[in-house]
Amino acid sequence: MTKTYQPNEPIWCAGCGHYGVRNALLAAFRQMQVESHQAMVLAGIGCAGTLQNNVSAYGYHALHGRVLPAATGAKLANPRLDVIAVGGDGDGYAIGCGHLIHSFKRNPGVVYILMNNGTYGLTKGQHSPTADAEETDEQAFDGVQLGLSIPGSGFIARGSSASPVQLQALMVAAMEHTRAGKGFAFLEVLSPCVTYNDTYPAWAGRMVNVDALAEYDCGDRIGAFTAVNSLLVENRFATGLIFKQDGKSPERRRLDSGQAPLCDLDISPDRQLSGFREIMAGYGV
Repeated sequence: MTKTYQPNEPIWCAGCGHYGVRNALLAAFRQMQVESHQAMVLAGIGCAGTLQNNVSAYGYHALHGRVLPAATGAKLANPRLDVIAVGGDGDGYAIGCGHLIHSFKRNPGVVYILMNNGTYGLTKGQHSPTADAEETDEQAFDGVQLGLSIPGSGFIARGSSASPVQLQALMVAAMEHTRAGKGFAFLEVLSPCVTYNDTYPAWAGRMVNVDALAEYDCGDRIGAFTAVNSLLVENRFATGLIFKQDGKSPERRRLDSGQAPLCDLDISPDRQLSGFREIMAGYGV
């Protein structure tokens, strides 16, 4: 028998945008009737990296910048799980950016919620890769722009912790995308750090909700890329469902080819012994 883990109360600062992310995720679980044993939440390092402690689901605390490989492995092992990877902009866009690029390319059936606040809050306020250009001598990094530029990406969205209704809808859409076997769902959330980089008022006037634009087509990659870049030139950024197209995740391809999920394989030593001996014989042992 296993003992059910009781979620902790968050340790974030009062007013932190991450509360809105957690609430939206819990609301999405309720809307989709996801039971605790049907979901796994994996987190990176940083303030956002404690979220898996605050929800009732399987949880895993990954190494710094390595949440996506761990999440991909979990989904390949058990494609029945709703696998949710979470992390901050430092974890995902700095040390973990290489894994993000290849997740867009490989298209694993994982939802990745990246909380962007433009600062390293856990280490007391250094600039992150997404810090505004006027605060640094560098251009701000934009994850949506990156995702749109990589062939293979199939679901790219951006929400805000200040817009809970839309954020919940985007989380549900992301989970539906992965459940359908279509692959990687990337959801950046503008989640301000009220202690070191309170961007609530600044960001409120810069967000453009593409869901409300009648002429916007989220199925047009070139159109989406053009719109996102045009807004960035104007010091604004797109929110909503920015891009969506059908694909097929690696775990769905495995299932479609008749391969059993890895979690269903019998890996008891006695059943593997003959295969092990064949391998060793190939080395002359």
